[in-house]
Amino acid sequence: MRREFSVPANYLPSPSDNLVDDVYAHAERSPDRAGFARRVDGVWQPVTYRDFADQVTRLAAGFVAAGIRPGDRVALLSATRYEWMLCDFAIWAAAGVTVPVYATSSAEQIDWILRDSGAVAIVVETDDHMAEVESVRPNLPDLRHVWRIDQLDDVTAGGRDVPADDVHARHRAVTSDQLATVIYTSGTTGRPKGCVLTHANLLFGTRNVCTAPGIPEQVFNEQTRTLHFLPLAHVLAREIQLAAVHNGVHLAHGDIKNLPPQLVEFRPTTVLAMPRVFERIYNTAKHKAADEGKARIFHLAETTASDYSRSLEGGRRPAPMLRLRHAVLDRLVYGKIRAAVGGEVRYAVSGGAALGERLGHFFRGVGINVLEGYGLTETFAAVTVNVPDYQRIGTVGRPIPGTSVRIADDGEVLIKGGQVFGGYWHNEAATAEAFDADGWLRTGDIGELDDDGFLRITGRKKEILVTSSGKNVAPAVLEDRLRAHWLVSQCMVVGDNRPYVGALVTIDAEVLGQWKAQHGKPPEATVEGLRDDPDLLADVQRAVDDANKAVSAAEAIKKFRVLASDFTIEAGHLTPTLKVKRDVVLKRFGDEVEAIYSR
Repeated sequence: MRREFSVPANYLPSPSDNLVDDVYAHAERSPDRAGFARRVDGVWQPVTYRDFADQVTRLAAGFVAAGIRPGDRVALLSATRYEWMLCDFAIWAAAGVTVPVYATSSAEQIDWILRDSGAVAIVVETDDHMAEVESVRPNLPDLRHVWRIDQLDDVTAGGRDVPADDVHARHRAVTSDQLATVIYTSGTTGRPKGCVLTHANLLFGTRNVCTAPGIPEQVFNEQTRTLHFLPLAHVLAREIQLAAVHNGVHLAHGDIKNLPPQLVEFRPTTVLAMPRVFERIYNTAKHKAADEGKARIFHLAETTASDYSRSLEGGRRPAPMLRLRHAVLDRLVYGKIRAAVGGEVRYAVSGGAALGERLGHFFRGVGINVLEGYGLTETFAAVTVNVPDYQRIGTVGRPIPGTSVRIADDGEVLIKGGQVFGGYWHNEAATAEAFDADGWLRTGDIGELDDDGFLRITGRKKEILVTSSGKNVAPAVLEDRLRAHWLVSQCMVVGDNRPYVGALVTIDAEVLGQWKAQHGKPPEATVEGLRDDPDLLADVQRAVDDANKAVSAAEAIKKFRVLASDFTIEAGHLTPTLKVKRDVVLKRFGDEVEAIYSR
């Protein structure tokens, strides 16, 4: 195992570079090319690079007319949509600073982010968002404007007297070392902290990803179509959007509530998704096959897909009989799975949590190569990534160009690179804690590097449990495996200062109906009514037994409790990126934890 691995940079920002350059460069080189698709009245409407650049300039003029000054923070509170991207670039064109806010944020969270960042304006999407902002507005003396995203034409109209040349002068005056965005961490512990990221940070990360081996040739280029549906307030979705714009990808924004038909309509070739999306696709296909009496065929297809993917490792060629079996099952099974995401997806990017070898090999064998990566808000997402030319399923890839990864003596992953942030907004103490004495960013993650520089994340430093017998347990290994079961929605491993490891498990409401039908349970039965049902407990036990295969006997889950309700963002159990807030869950479900150890 290696202790450190570095890859030289393909791109270094010059002082005059900034994030709006791509908008105007595309408009100049390919003005009539449709770089984007915008959904209007249920129909995808093309947007040329010339039109997009014009919209950015005119909206930026509106911001200037409204009094947005260079360096002013402007917040964006909206789900993913075309206008989110438009606002982001227009804020930068006006020399402002974008502060993303998750659309699911509570009034208290909105209050904190706007107050802490000193935002002077906010663009909101819905009436509920407007009401939440107005409810905390007395606490926000700096906030001068609250704009509805569907009324941006009014903002644009207000800038009709601002010459385009004035906007371009502002844009050209922005240097790469200037602040571009303040992104607040998801806050699994305590209040979110604002990560200070410059144009150089974002440019360095994005353009070095864009030029990583195989990415421009196979994943992101002018022949690529991608449908963006994850929250743009999340750093990974934002980086992938910037990468798509830079590499000339045909980009559209989908509605997560209507995603399946939109995928079929738009037919993307590359998508960004969290591991949970891939788990649902797999589970849906598996149980649909079972309902149709084709469980044995699916099992063969699953085994063949995994064998086929594993046979590709190291640039090898699958054996003839395996290729033949794979071709037959492609017509019977794999093509239908690909059709569920539009039929033309060949690459997907996954981050935010571990995908796992099982799903990674399955999907590559199906024909959708999931490129798993790793990063933090503090690094504007990508630190490492698997790319077509350098891929090792089960790892999060090698460092992107310009990045160094080191494993500390205690196993913590340390990072250096031009994408690493400058610190936390108005929080010098937290900034000092974020770096070691040699200037390496402390990630808080535990990991290991293999001899070829591929990084494997094995847990979170702060989440390591120590049982009363002194055994160290990394919850992530068990939790990721347990969540992969079709019946499990969320889980949290417990056992700190306890005699053995236990787990809290929630049931996926979307598949409960199917499970009840298979097991002859009343249609009206609820999770609360079934949580002690022997059949349900037996299925969860099988999921636990499978998860335990990944660890030693001393680390294995001995007992679990099925909870009557799921973890939710609204109740504060989960961050907007679906990370479990362990302290909140332990407090809310303390009695359930005690029940694990009192029986």
